[in-house]
Amino acid sequence: MIEAVGLTKRYGAKTAVYNLSFQVRPGAVTGFLGPNGSGKSTTMRMILGLDNPTAGQVTIGGHPYRRLPNAPRQVGALLDAKAVHGGRHARNHLLSLAQLSGIPARRVDEVLGVVGLQEVAKKRSKGFSLGMGQRLGIAAALLGDPQVLLFDEPINGLDPEGILWVRNLMKALAAEGRTVFVSSHLMSEMAVTADHLIVIGRGQLLADMNIRDFISANSADFARVRTPDSEPQQREKLTSALTEAGGQVLPEQDGALRVMGLPLPRISDLAHDADVRLWELSPHQASLEEAYMRMTQGAVDYRSTSDQRAGLQQELPPGAMPPVQVPVPGQGQPGWYAPPPPQQGGQPFAMPQGQPAGPYGAPAAPGGPGEPNPYAQAAPAPHAAPDMTKPEDAR
Repeated sequence: MIEAVGLTKRYGAKTAVYNLSFQVRPGAVTGFLGPNGSGKSTTMRMILGLDNPTAGQVTIGGHPYRRLPNAPRQVGALLDAKAVHGGRHARNHLLSLAQLSGIPARRVDEVLGVVGLQEVAKKRSKGFSLGMGQRLGIAAALLGDPQVLLFDEPINGLDPEGILWVRNLMKALAAEGRTVFVSSHLMSEMAVTADHLIVIGRGQLLADMNIRDFISANSADFARVRTPDSEPQQREKLTSALTEAGGQVLPEQDGALRVMGLPLPRISDLAHDADVRLWELSPHQASLEEAYMRMTQGAVDYRSTSDQRAGLQQELPPGAMPPVQVPVPGQGQPGWYAPPPPQQGGQPFAMPQGQPAGPYGAPAAPGGPGEPNPYAQAAPAPHAAPDMTKPEDAR
């Protein structure tokens, strides 16, 4: 287990991490989220003893990383896939790491097989693609068969098959009772990989909770309602009935209605009482991306400016009219969210059932994500804090 208590890191007058406390428990994939410059990489470096905290402490299994006996056999990490001598063969790179930690050479061939690099084991790493470099970094993290694993953006450069493989690997490692801590900017991957989330912004803790609780606490649930397109008067009648009952109704671009503040059974009863036929009545919960953007919108350091495109647009032909910007109904009003993407049926990318377990496919260990976290808390109220401007290397 990883435990941080009051973790603070300052670089001169600049504060990268401020009073950060959390636990990363075994038996679950814990996602580590935050905008660029929020202090994620700095936090991971302090966990691994690469940076000394200004205040507070962080331990792994109750001990600072530097005091762990033979730490590479207890903790595996991928922070920078490019941290490899380009002139070494992939196998020799792993072999040198194994010899430094007293790991038998046969383990090198095992992890090369796990990450699928057997055929390029004798090729120099400087010729590797970004995805192959990521696989080599993951192999190095798995080399000591550790109980604690940290991964910073592990799917960078991977193709869809590689992304699926990493996702299943993370879940399988956690199912064996290991501690898995993963930093990523891809919300779609975190939504299907992580069990628990730790979110930071400008070096401070914003959330430490189960992924479902996080989405529920940072989104506005609504119902999607559709009436017959050929009978607009029914749509107007239903809108009036729902508004009178205390609901908030917003139109969508495709003619449906977005209803907030009323449960689905109540909407159905009101439609029946108003003699309105419904073509659709479905619930919607925001995606992880929507919930994340809503929570962190005030903690983003780098924002783009409007592009005036001065001098770049072609002149319109004589008599031609400029394109009209069509406003989206309901946009800018309280509770408005972009329409959800089309949903695919089934459980996407679910782990195969009934197949032999792989190298990390043991049953789940007790004491996993169901245990309460003493550091779990809601988003803190805004308050005055030190200058949170980050140095270039703080993410």
